[in-house]
Amino acid sequence: MNPIGPRACYDEGKRCAETLFFDYRRQHGLPIKVVRIFNTYGPRMHPNDGRVVSNFIVAALQGNPISIYGDGGQTRSFCYCDDLVDAMIRMMETDEDVIGPINIGNPSEITILQLAETILRLTGSKSKLERHPLPQDDPMQRCPDITRARAALDWQPHTGLEDGLKETIGYFRKLLQL
Repeated sequence: MNPIGPRACYDEGKRCAETLFFDYRRQHGLPIKVVRIFNTYGPRMHPNDGRVVSNFIVAALQGNPISIYGDGGQTRSFCYCDDLVDAMIRMMETDEDVIGPINIGNPSEITILQLAETILRLTGSKSKLERHPLPQDDPMQRCPDITRARAALDWQPHTGLEDGLKETIGYFRKLLQL
C-alpha cells in the first residue's frame, strides 16, 4: 500500500484503528473483537456513497453512463449485508480468546466489467459503459481469505451476488421512484 497516495487515508485509517484497539486491550485489559469488513452491499445503501455497487445501480436505473476504470478487469468480491451482520453477531458471541482480526467478506471474485454487465442485465438498462483511466493505486484484486471466519465462526456467505443485487436494485428503484 502507498502510505501517501490518494487512498492512503482510507488504507492507513483502517490499520490505525486496529492498532489502537490492540493497544487499548494491552493497556486496559478489556476484551476486543476485530473483524475486517470487505466490500458489502445491500438495501439502504446511500445512492451517493461512492461505492461501486450503488454507483452502477443508480446510473443504470437513471439511464446514465456507467464509469469503468481501466479495462474493468480488476476484481472485487461483494458480501451481502445480511451475511455480514450474521458474521458479526457470530464474532460477538465467540469466547473472549477469539479476538481476530477475522476477514468478513465473500471469497467469490468478479471483475468490475462483469459486475456492470450483470447490473445492466438485472435492471434492463440501456446505459452505456464509459471508459476512464485507472486511478492511481487502485488495487487490481480485492478478495478476502475467510479461512479464519469459517473455522472460528462456522461462517461463510450464503447470498449469491445476483440474489443480493436483485434486492438492492429493488430498494433503489423504490428510493428513486423508478
